[in-house]
Amino acid sequence: MPFYETVFIARQDVSTTQVEGMTQSLTELLTSHDAKVVKTESWGLRSLTYKIKKNRKGHYVMFNIDGSHKAVAELERSLRYNEDILRYMTVRIEELSDEPSPMMAPRGGARGERGERGDRNERFGGGNDRFASDRGGRFRDRDAGDGDEE
Repeated sequence: MPFYETVFIARQDVSTTQVEGMTQSLTELLTSHDAKVVKTESWGLRSLTYKIKKNRKGHYVMFNIDGSHKAVAELERSLRYNEDILRYMTVRIEELSDEPSPMMAPRGGARGERGERGDRNERFGGGNDRFASDRGGRFRDRDAGDGDEE
């Protein structure tokens, strides 16, 4: 059977328990159509990039599905007619992964760390004053007096 990944966004007005109930009912719908939900991730309440139906935030949920196209079509039909769902998207994937999705993976480090790129001072000159010799000593000669004044 092919593999699918479905992400849907529920309205911000819906409580977390209602989103969990919705997720459970959608899982049961897929199971009744001989599909298997391998992984379910709830990404929580996140800000939207732009307003969707007057909502600035939404509850994100992702399914990894092992099932037929008919089961996924029934899931999408159910999502289309649910008034609490703002958007959904289903993508066919080659294989299922046991690892957490990039949305759930831990970030690279604590805030303020530079990571592999290093510190700004190291990237731009390494702490030495590389522009100190750009005058070439010409102002030093004029300031010291080269004997032109009489």
